[in-house]
Amino acid sequence: MDTGDVFDPNCPTRVVLDRIGDKWSVLVLLSLIDGPMRFTQLRARIGGVTPKVLTQTLRAMEQDGLITREVFAEVPPRVEYTLTDLGRSLHEPISVVATWAERNVAEILRYREKSA
Repeated sequence: MDTGDVFDPNCPTRVVLDRIGDKWSVLVLLSLIDGPMRFTQLRARIGGVTPKVLTQTLRAMEQDGLITREVFAEVPPRVEYTLTDLGRSLHEPISVVATWAERNVAEILRYREKSA
């Protein structure tokens, strides 16, 4: 299968949408665009994410081929996360969505207040 169909409920494309639509995955991707980072750096940069959730997100992104995890033989061991070419290919579309969210958050919050 070379392409998918997002409207087909049996298509694995929906799994991909789950990954790239997850806020933690988006924040990891945006954090790593400037280069490799360690776990503690990522956690500090993202803010508000628990170690467990960040670990789960990083593992899933690695499994999906979006990031690599490199362990350096040092004491204590050093681990860095880096975007793959596939992960970097998401930068432009994800950045557009992030910019849109930043520009429109006030208006969306106003609508939420009206409907509450």
